[in-house]
Amino acid sequence: MHLGYVHYAYGSKEMAVKSMLSRVALAGAIVTATTGLLASVAGSQQAIVKIDGSSTVFPVTEKVAEDFQKSPAAKGAKVTVGISGTGGGFRKFCNGETDISNASRPILEKEMKACAEKGIKYLEVPVAYDALTVVIHPANKWAETMTVAQLKTIWEPAAQGKIMRWNQVDPSWPNVPLALFGAGADSGTFDYFTEAINGKSKQSRSDFTGSEDDNVLVQGVSRNRNALGFFGLAYYEANKNRLKAVKIVNPKTGQAVYPTNETVVNGSYQPLSRPIFIYVKADSMKRPEVKAFVEFYIKNGAKAADAVKYVPLPASDYAKAMERFKKGELGTVFAGKEEVGIKIADTWSRKLVE
Repeated sequence: MHLGYVHYAYGSKEMAVKSMLSRVALAGAIVTATTGLLASVAGSQQAIVKIDGSSTVFPVTEKVAEDFQKSPAAKGAKVTVGISGTGGGFRKFCNGETDISNASRPILEKEMKACAEKGIKYLEVPVAYDALTVVIHPANKWAETMTVAQLKTIWEPAAQGKIMRWNQVDPSWPNVPLALFGAGADSGTFDYFTEAINGKSKQSRSDFTGSEDDNVLVQGVSRNRNALGFFGLAYYEANKNRLKAVKIVNPKTGQAVYPTNETVVNGSYQPLSRPIFIYVKADSMKRPEVKAFVEFYIKNGAKAADAVKYVPLPASDYAKAMERFKKGELGTVFAGKEEVGIKIADTWSRKLVE
């Protein structure tokens, strides 16, 4: 009985060991299969380039993204483009949430500090020129030409709650309500407009309908015969059948000038012409899909800008941008400050600041 018991016990142990080994083998097979599956999924996952920021730069970047994704250079990569305004875009960018930030003005000092705190370095790439366009309803026959001084009378902080009717700006204009639509406070367009018109960035009356989405502003002005608004040239060009662009008197020449490609390039549409940018995270450029996209953007930026009614940079500026990209020269040439009336050609010799 004792030996039988021992043999039984041994047999049970042997069976237990075999059972355990079977379970281990099964587990190993499952792990191997799972690892293989995960590797397969990881290998098949689509590479994504994440972009956010300016609604003004959006049409150019969107066009480049569409063309890139159709090209062999993409190798199946996907590009997502969001609109949260230049300021909102930089917050995401400096928090490491995006690869590229669209910006309708240079990066500001506070944004440079935010990026530095997170260890985020970046490449600054000018991509086109934009003409900030002041628009009115087509039925408006009195304000087809405006001076910078008149615009300041309307938009300066002191106008809040006081300048509420058109005849308060010019006595010869009708005594009708003044309905204002403009870029939201998170927009680079707002920053540039207030710097150019009011003399200081972000200084403006706040009793107006503001939005980082220029389509909202288009709708507002097109539906109100007493409205005045401002946004990028491309949004006017896409909606010129229901809006009217205002001629702006150049303070230096006294000439009233429409925003067009020609007047932006020759410098006569001032002070509302400006360059627009993308900022590319340095670490993201190590990924092949981001590197390929940025190279594609610089090579095709002029064509894309022209297609969406922006003003392309001169070919020499795109060549300089490509050179800087290939050398990996990081930082900004604007030292965190706003500038009005700048030409990109005049910035290449400046020192880059991180």
